[in-house]
Amino acid sequence: MTEHGVRILVVDDEPALRHTVSRILADEGYEVATASDGEEALVRAAALSPAIILCDLRMPRLGGLEMLERYRESGGRALVIAMTAYGDVETAVTAMQRGAYDYIAKPFHAEEIVLVVRKAVEREHLLARVKALESELGHRQASERIIGTSRALRDALDVARKVAPYPSTVLITGESGTGKELFARLVHEQSSRAAAPFVAVNCGAIPESLLESELFGHTRGAFTGAVSDHAGLFTDADGGTLLLDEIGELPHALQVKLLRALQEGEIRPVGGSGTRHVDVRVIAATNRDLAEEVASRRFREDLFYRINVVSIHLPALRERAEDVPDLAQHFARRYAARLGMPAPAVTPSALATLARYSWPGNVRELENAIERALVLAGGGPLDLAHLPPAVQGKSSRNGAPRSADSDLSVKRRVRQLERGLIESALARTAGNRTQAARLLDLSHRALLYKIREYGLGS
Repeated sequence: MTEHGVRILVVDDEPALRHTVSRILADEGYEVATASDGEEALVRAAALSPAIILCDLRMPRLGGLEMLERYRESGGRALVIAMTAYGDVETAVTAMQRGAYDYIAKPFHAEEIVLVVRKAVEREHLLARVKALESELGHRQASERIIGTSRALRDALDVARKVAPYPSTVLITGESGTGKELFARLVHEQSSRAAAPFVAVNCGAIPESLLESELFGHTRGAFTGAVSDHAGLFTDADGGTLLLDEIGELPHALQVKLLRALQEGEIRPVGGSGTRHVDVRVIAATNRDLAEEVASRRFREDLFYRINVVSIHLPALRERAEDVPDLAQHFARRYAARLGMPAPAVTPSALATLARYSWPGNVRELENAIERALVLAGGGPLDLAHLPPAVQGKSSRNGAPRSADSDLSVKRRVRQLERGLIESALARTAGNRTQAARLLDLSHRALLYKIREYGLGS
């Protein structure tokens, strides 16, 4: 393609035909170049990068079929339209089997050559549009899920996008609620495994007695209750990506088996006598300092180095306060659409307060705060009064004003956050505690205990 139109290379050993076809196509606005045989065509195609090549199949020195083969072997991508004598359909079919797009039989009328070229051009435009839309969709998925322009976030995104095409194991670190699973999905979506499964498991949410079976599978009769074979998450993710969230919670015995699976690409189901090959890219995530866990001998050093090939650290929301307004407005639009409301405005005073708050629960806490505010606003603008008391800087006990960051008691702030998150999860799941536990990354038993502790039971 050029700024003047579509570039076409006409290849034929008959000067009169080259001249005639060139005039027809030039009158239609195409940019036309010519070659007298296959050898010259290869040279001119390399220099001009035409979009379409019209090529006679029977020429001296180098015929059309041989030229087509060599052109494709050299990486040439132009659409090739074979020109062949009437009745020589078999040769034309051979050309299409070797990579030609279409053929036209000689002698042909001007309208015929214009039509076949126009169809080829339209196909190229359609393919270019499809590629552009696919690229746009891929970027939109990433931009819709990960919001912000701060330097810390951009640095993390840059590492994620660079490592995505490679099979290297990735370790994502960051506080709870910073979006570790979102980044893992981003790496998966921008890899060659994007069409294969993405499987996520929270290593701290499954009882230790069941975790090995969940990861590697089990055979029938392997233990009480194993009434049938179970594939396991490694098998479920075969060909794709497995996210091991909160890998720092993995029991020591399972760390050994995970290391073997990563090194050898093989797993052994519980109760099984043989191994099974799996092709899985592992991404690990944790809110712990694994280096410290290694020093304290709570995490195997060899496994740490095996999963920490490329590390991505996600900043806490307080470290990228400039992203809070964009995130708040994004969540407001998203939850308004879910609830069937018009997208609300967020008042300047509310945005300023949101930006000042320290967000100990990070993006997850902000998301819950916006959902709550949207419900309380009832379709109107989200204002300061609709924000949670802790965000407003009020004491949860007596309502006395308090600066958002003046209460430095970790215990009080964590309890406020934890209670608020549990309330939001129960509200979002209509009181279904099993689903709420899954949202909160807690075991069902731990959630029941906290519900009793905070007096949230009915």
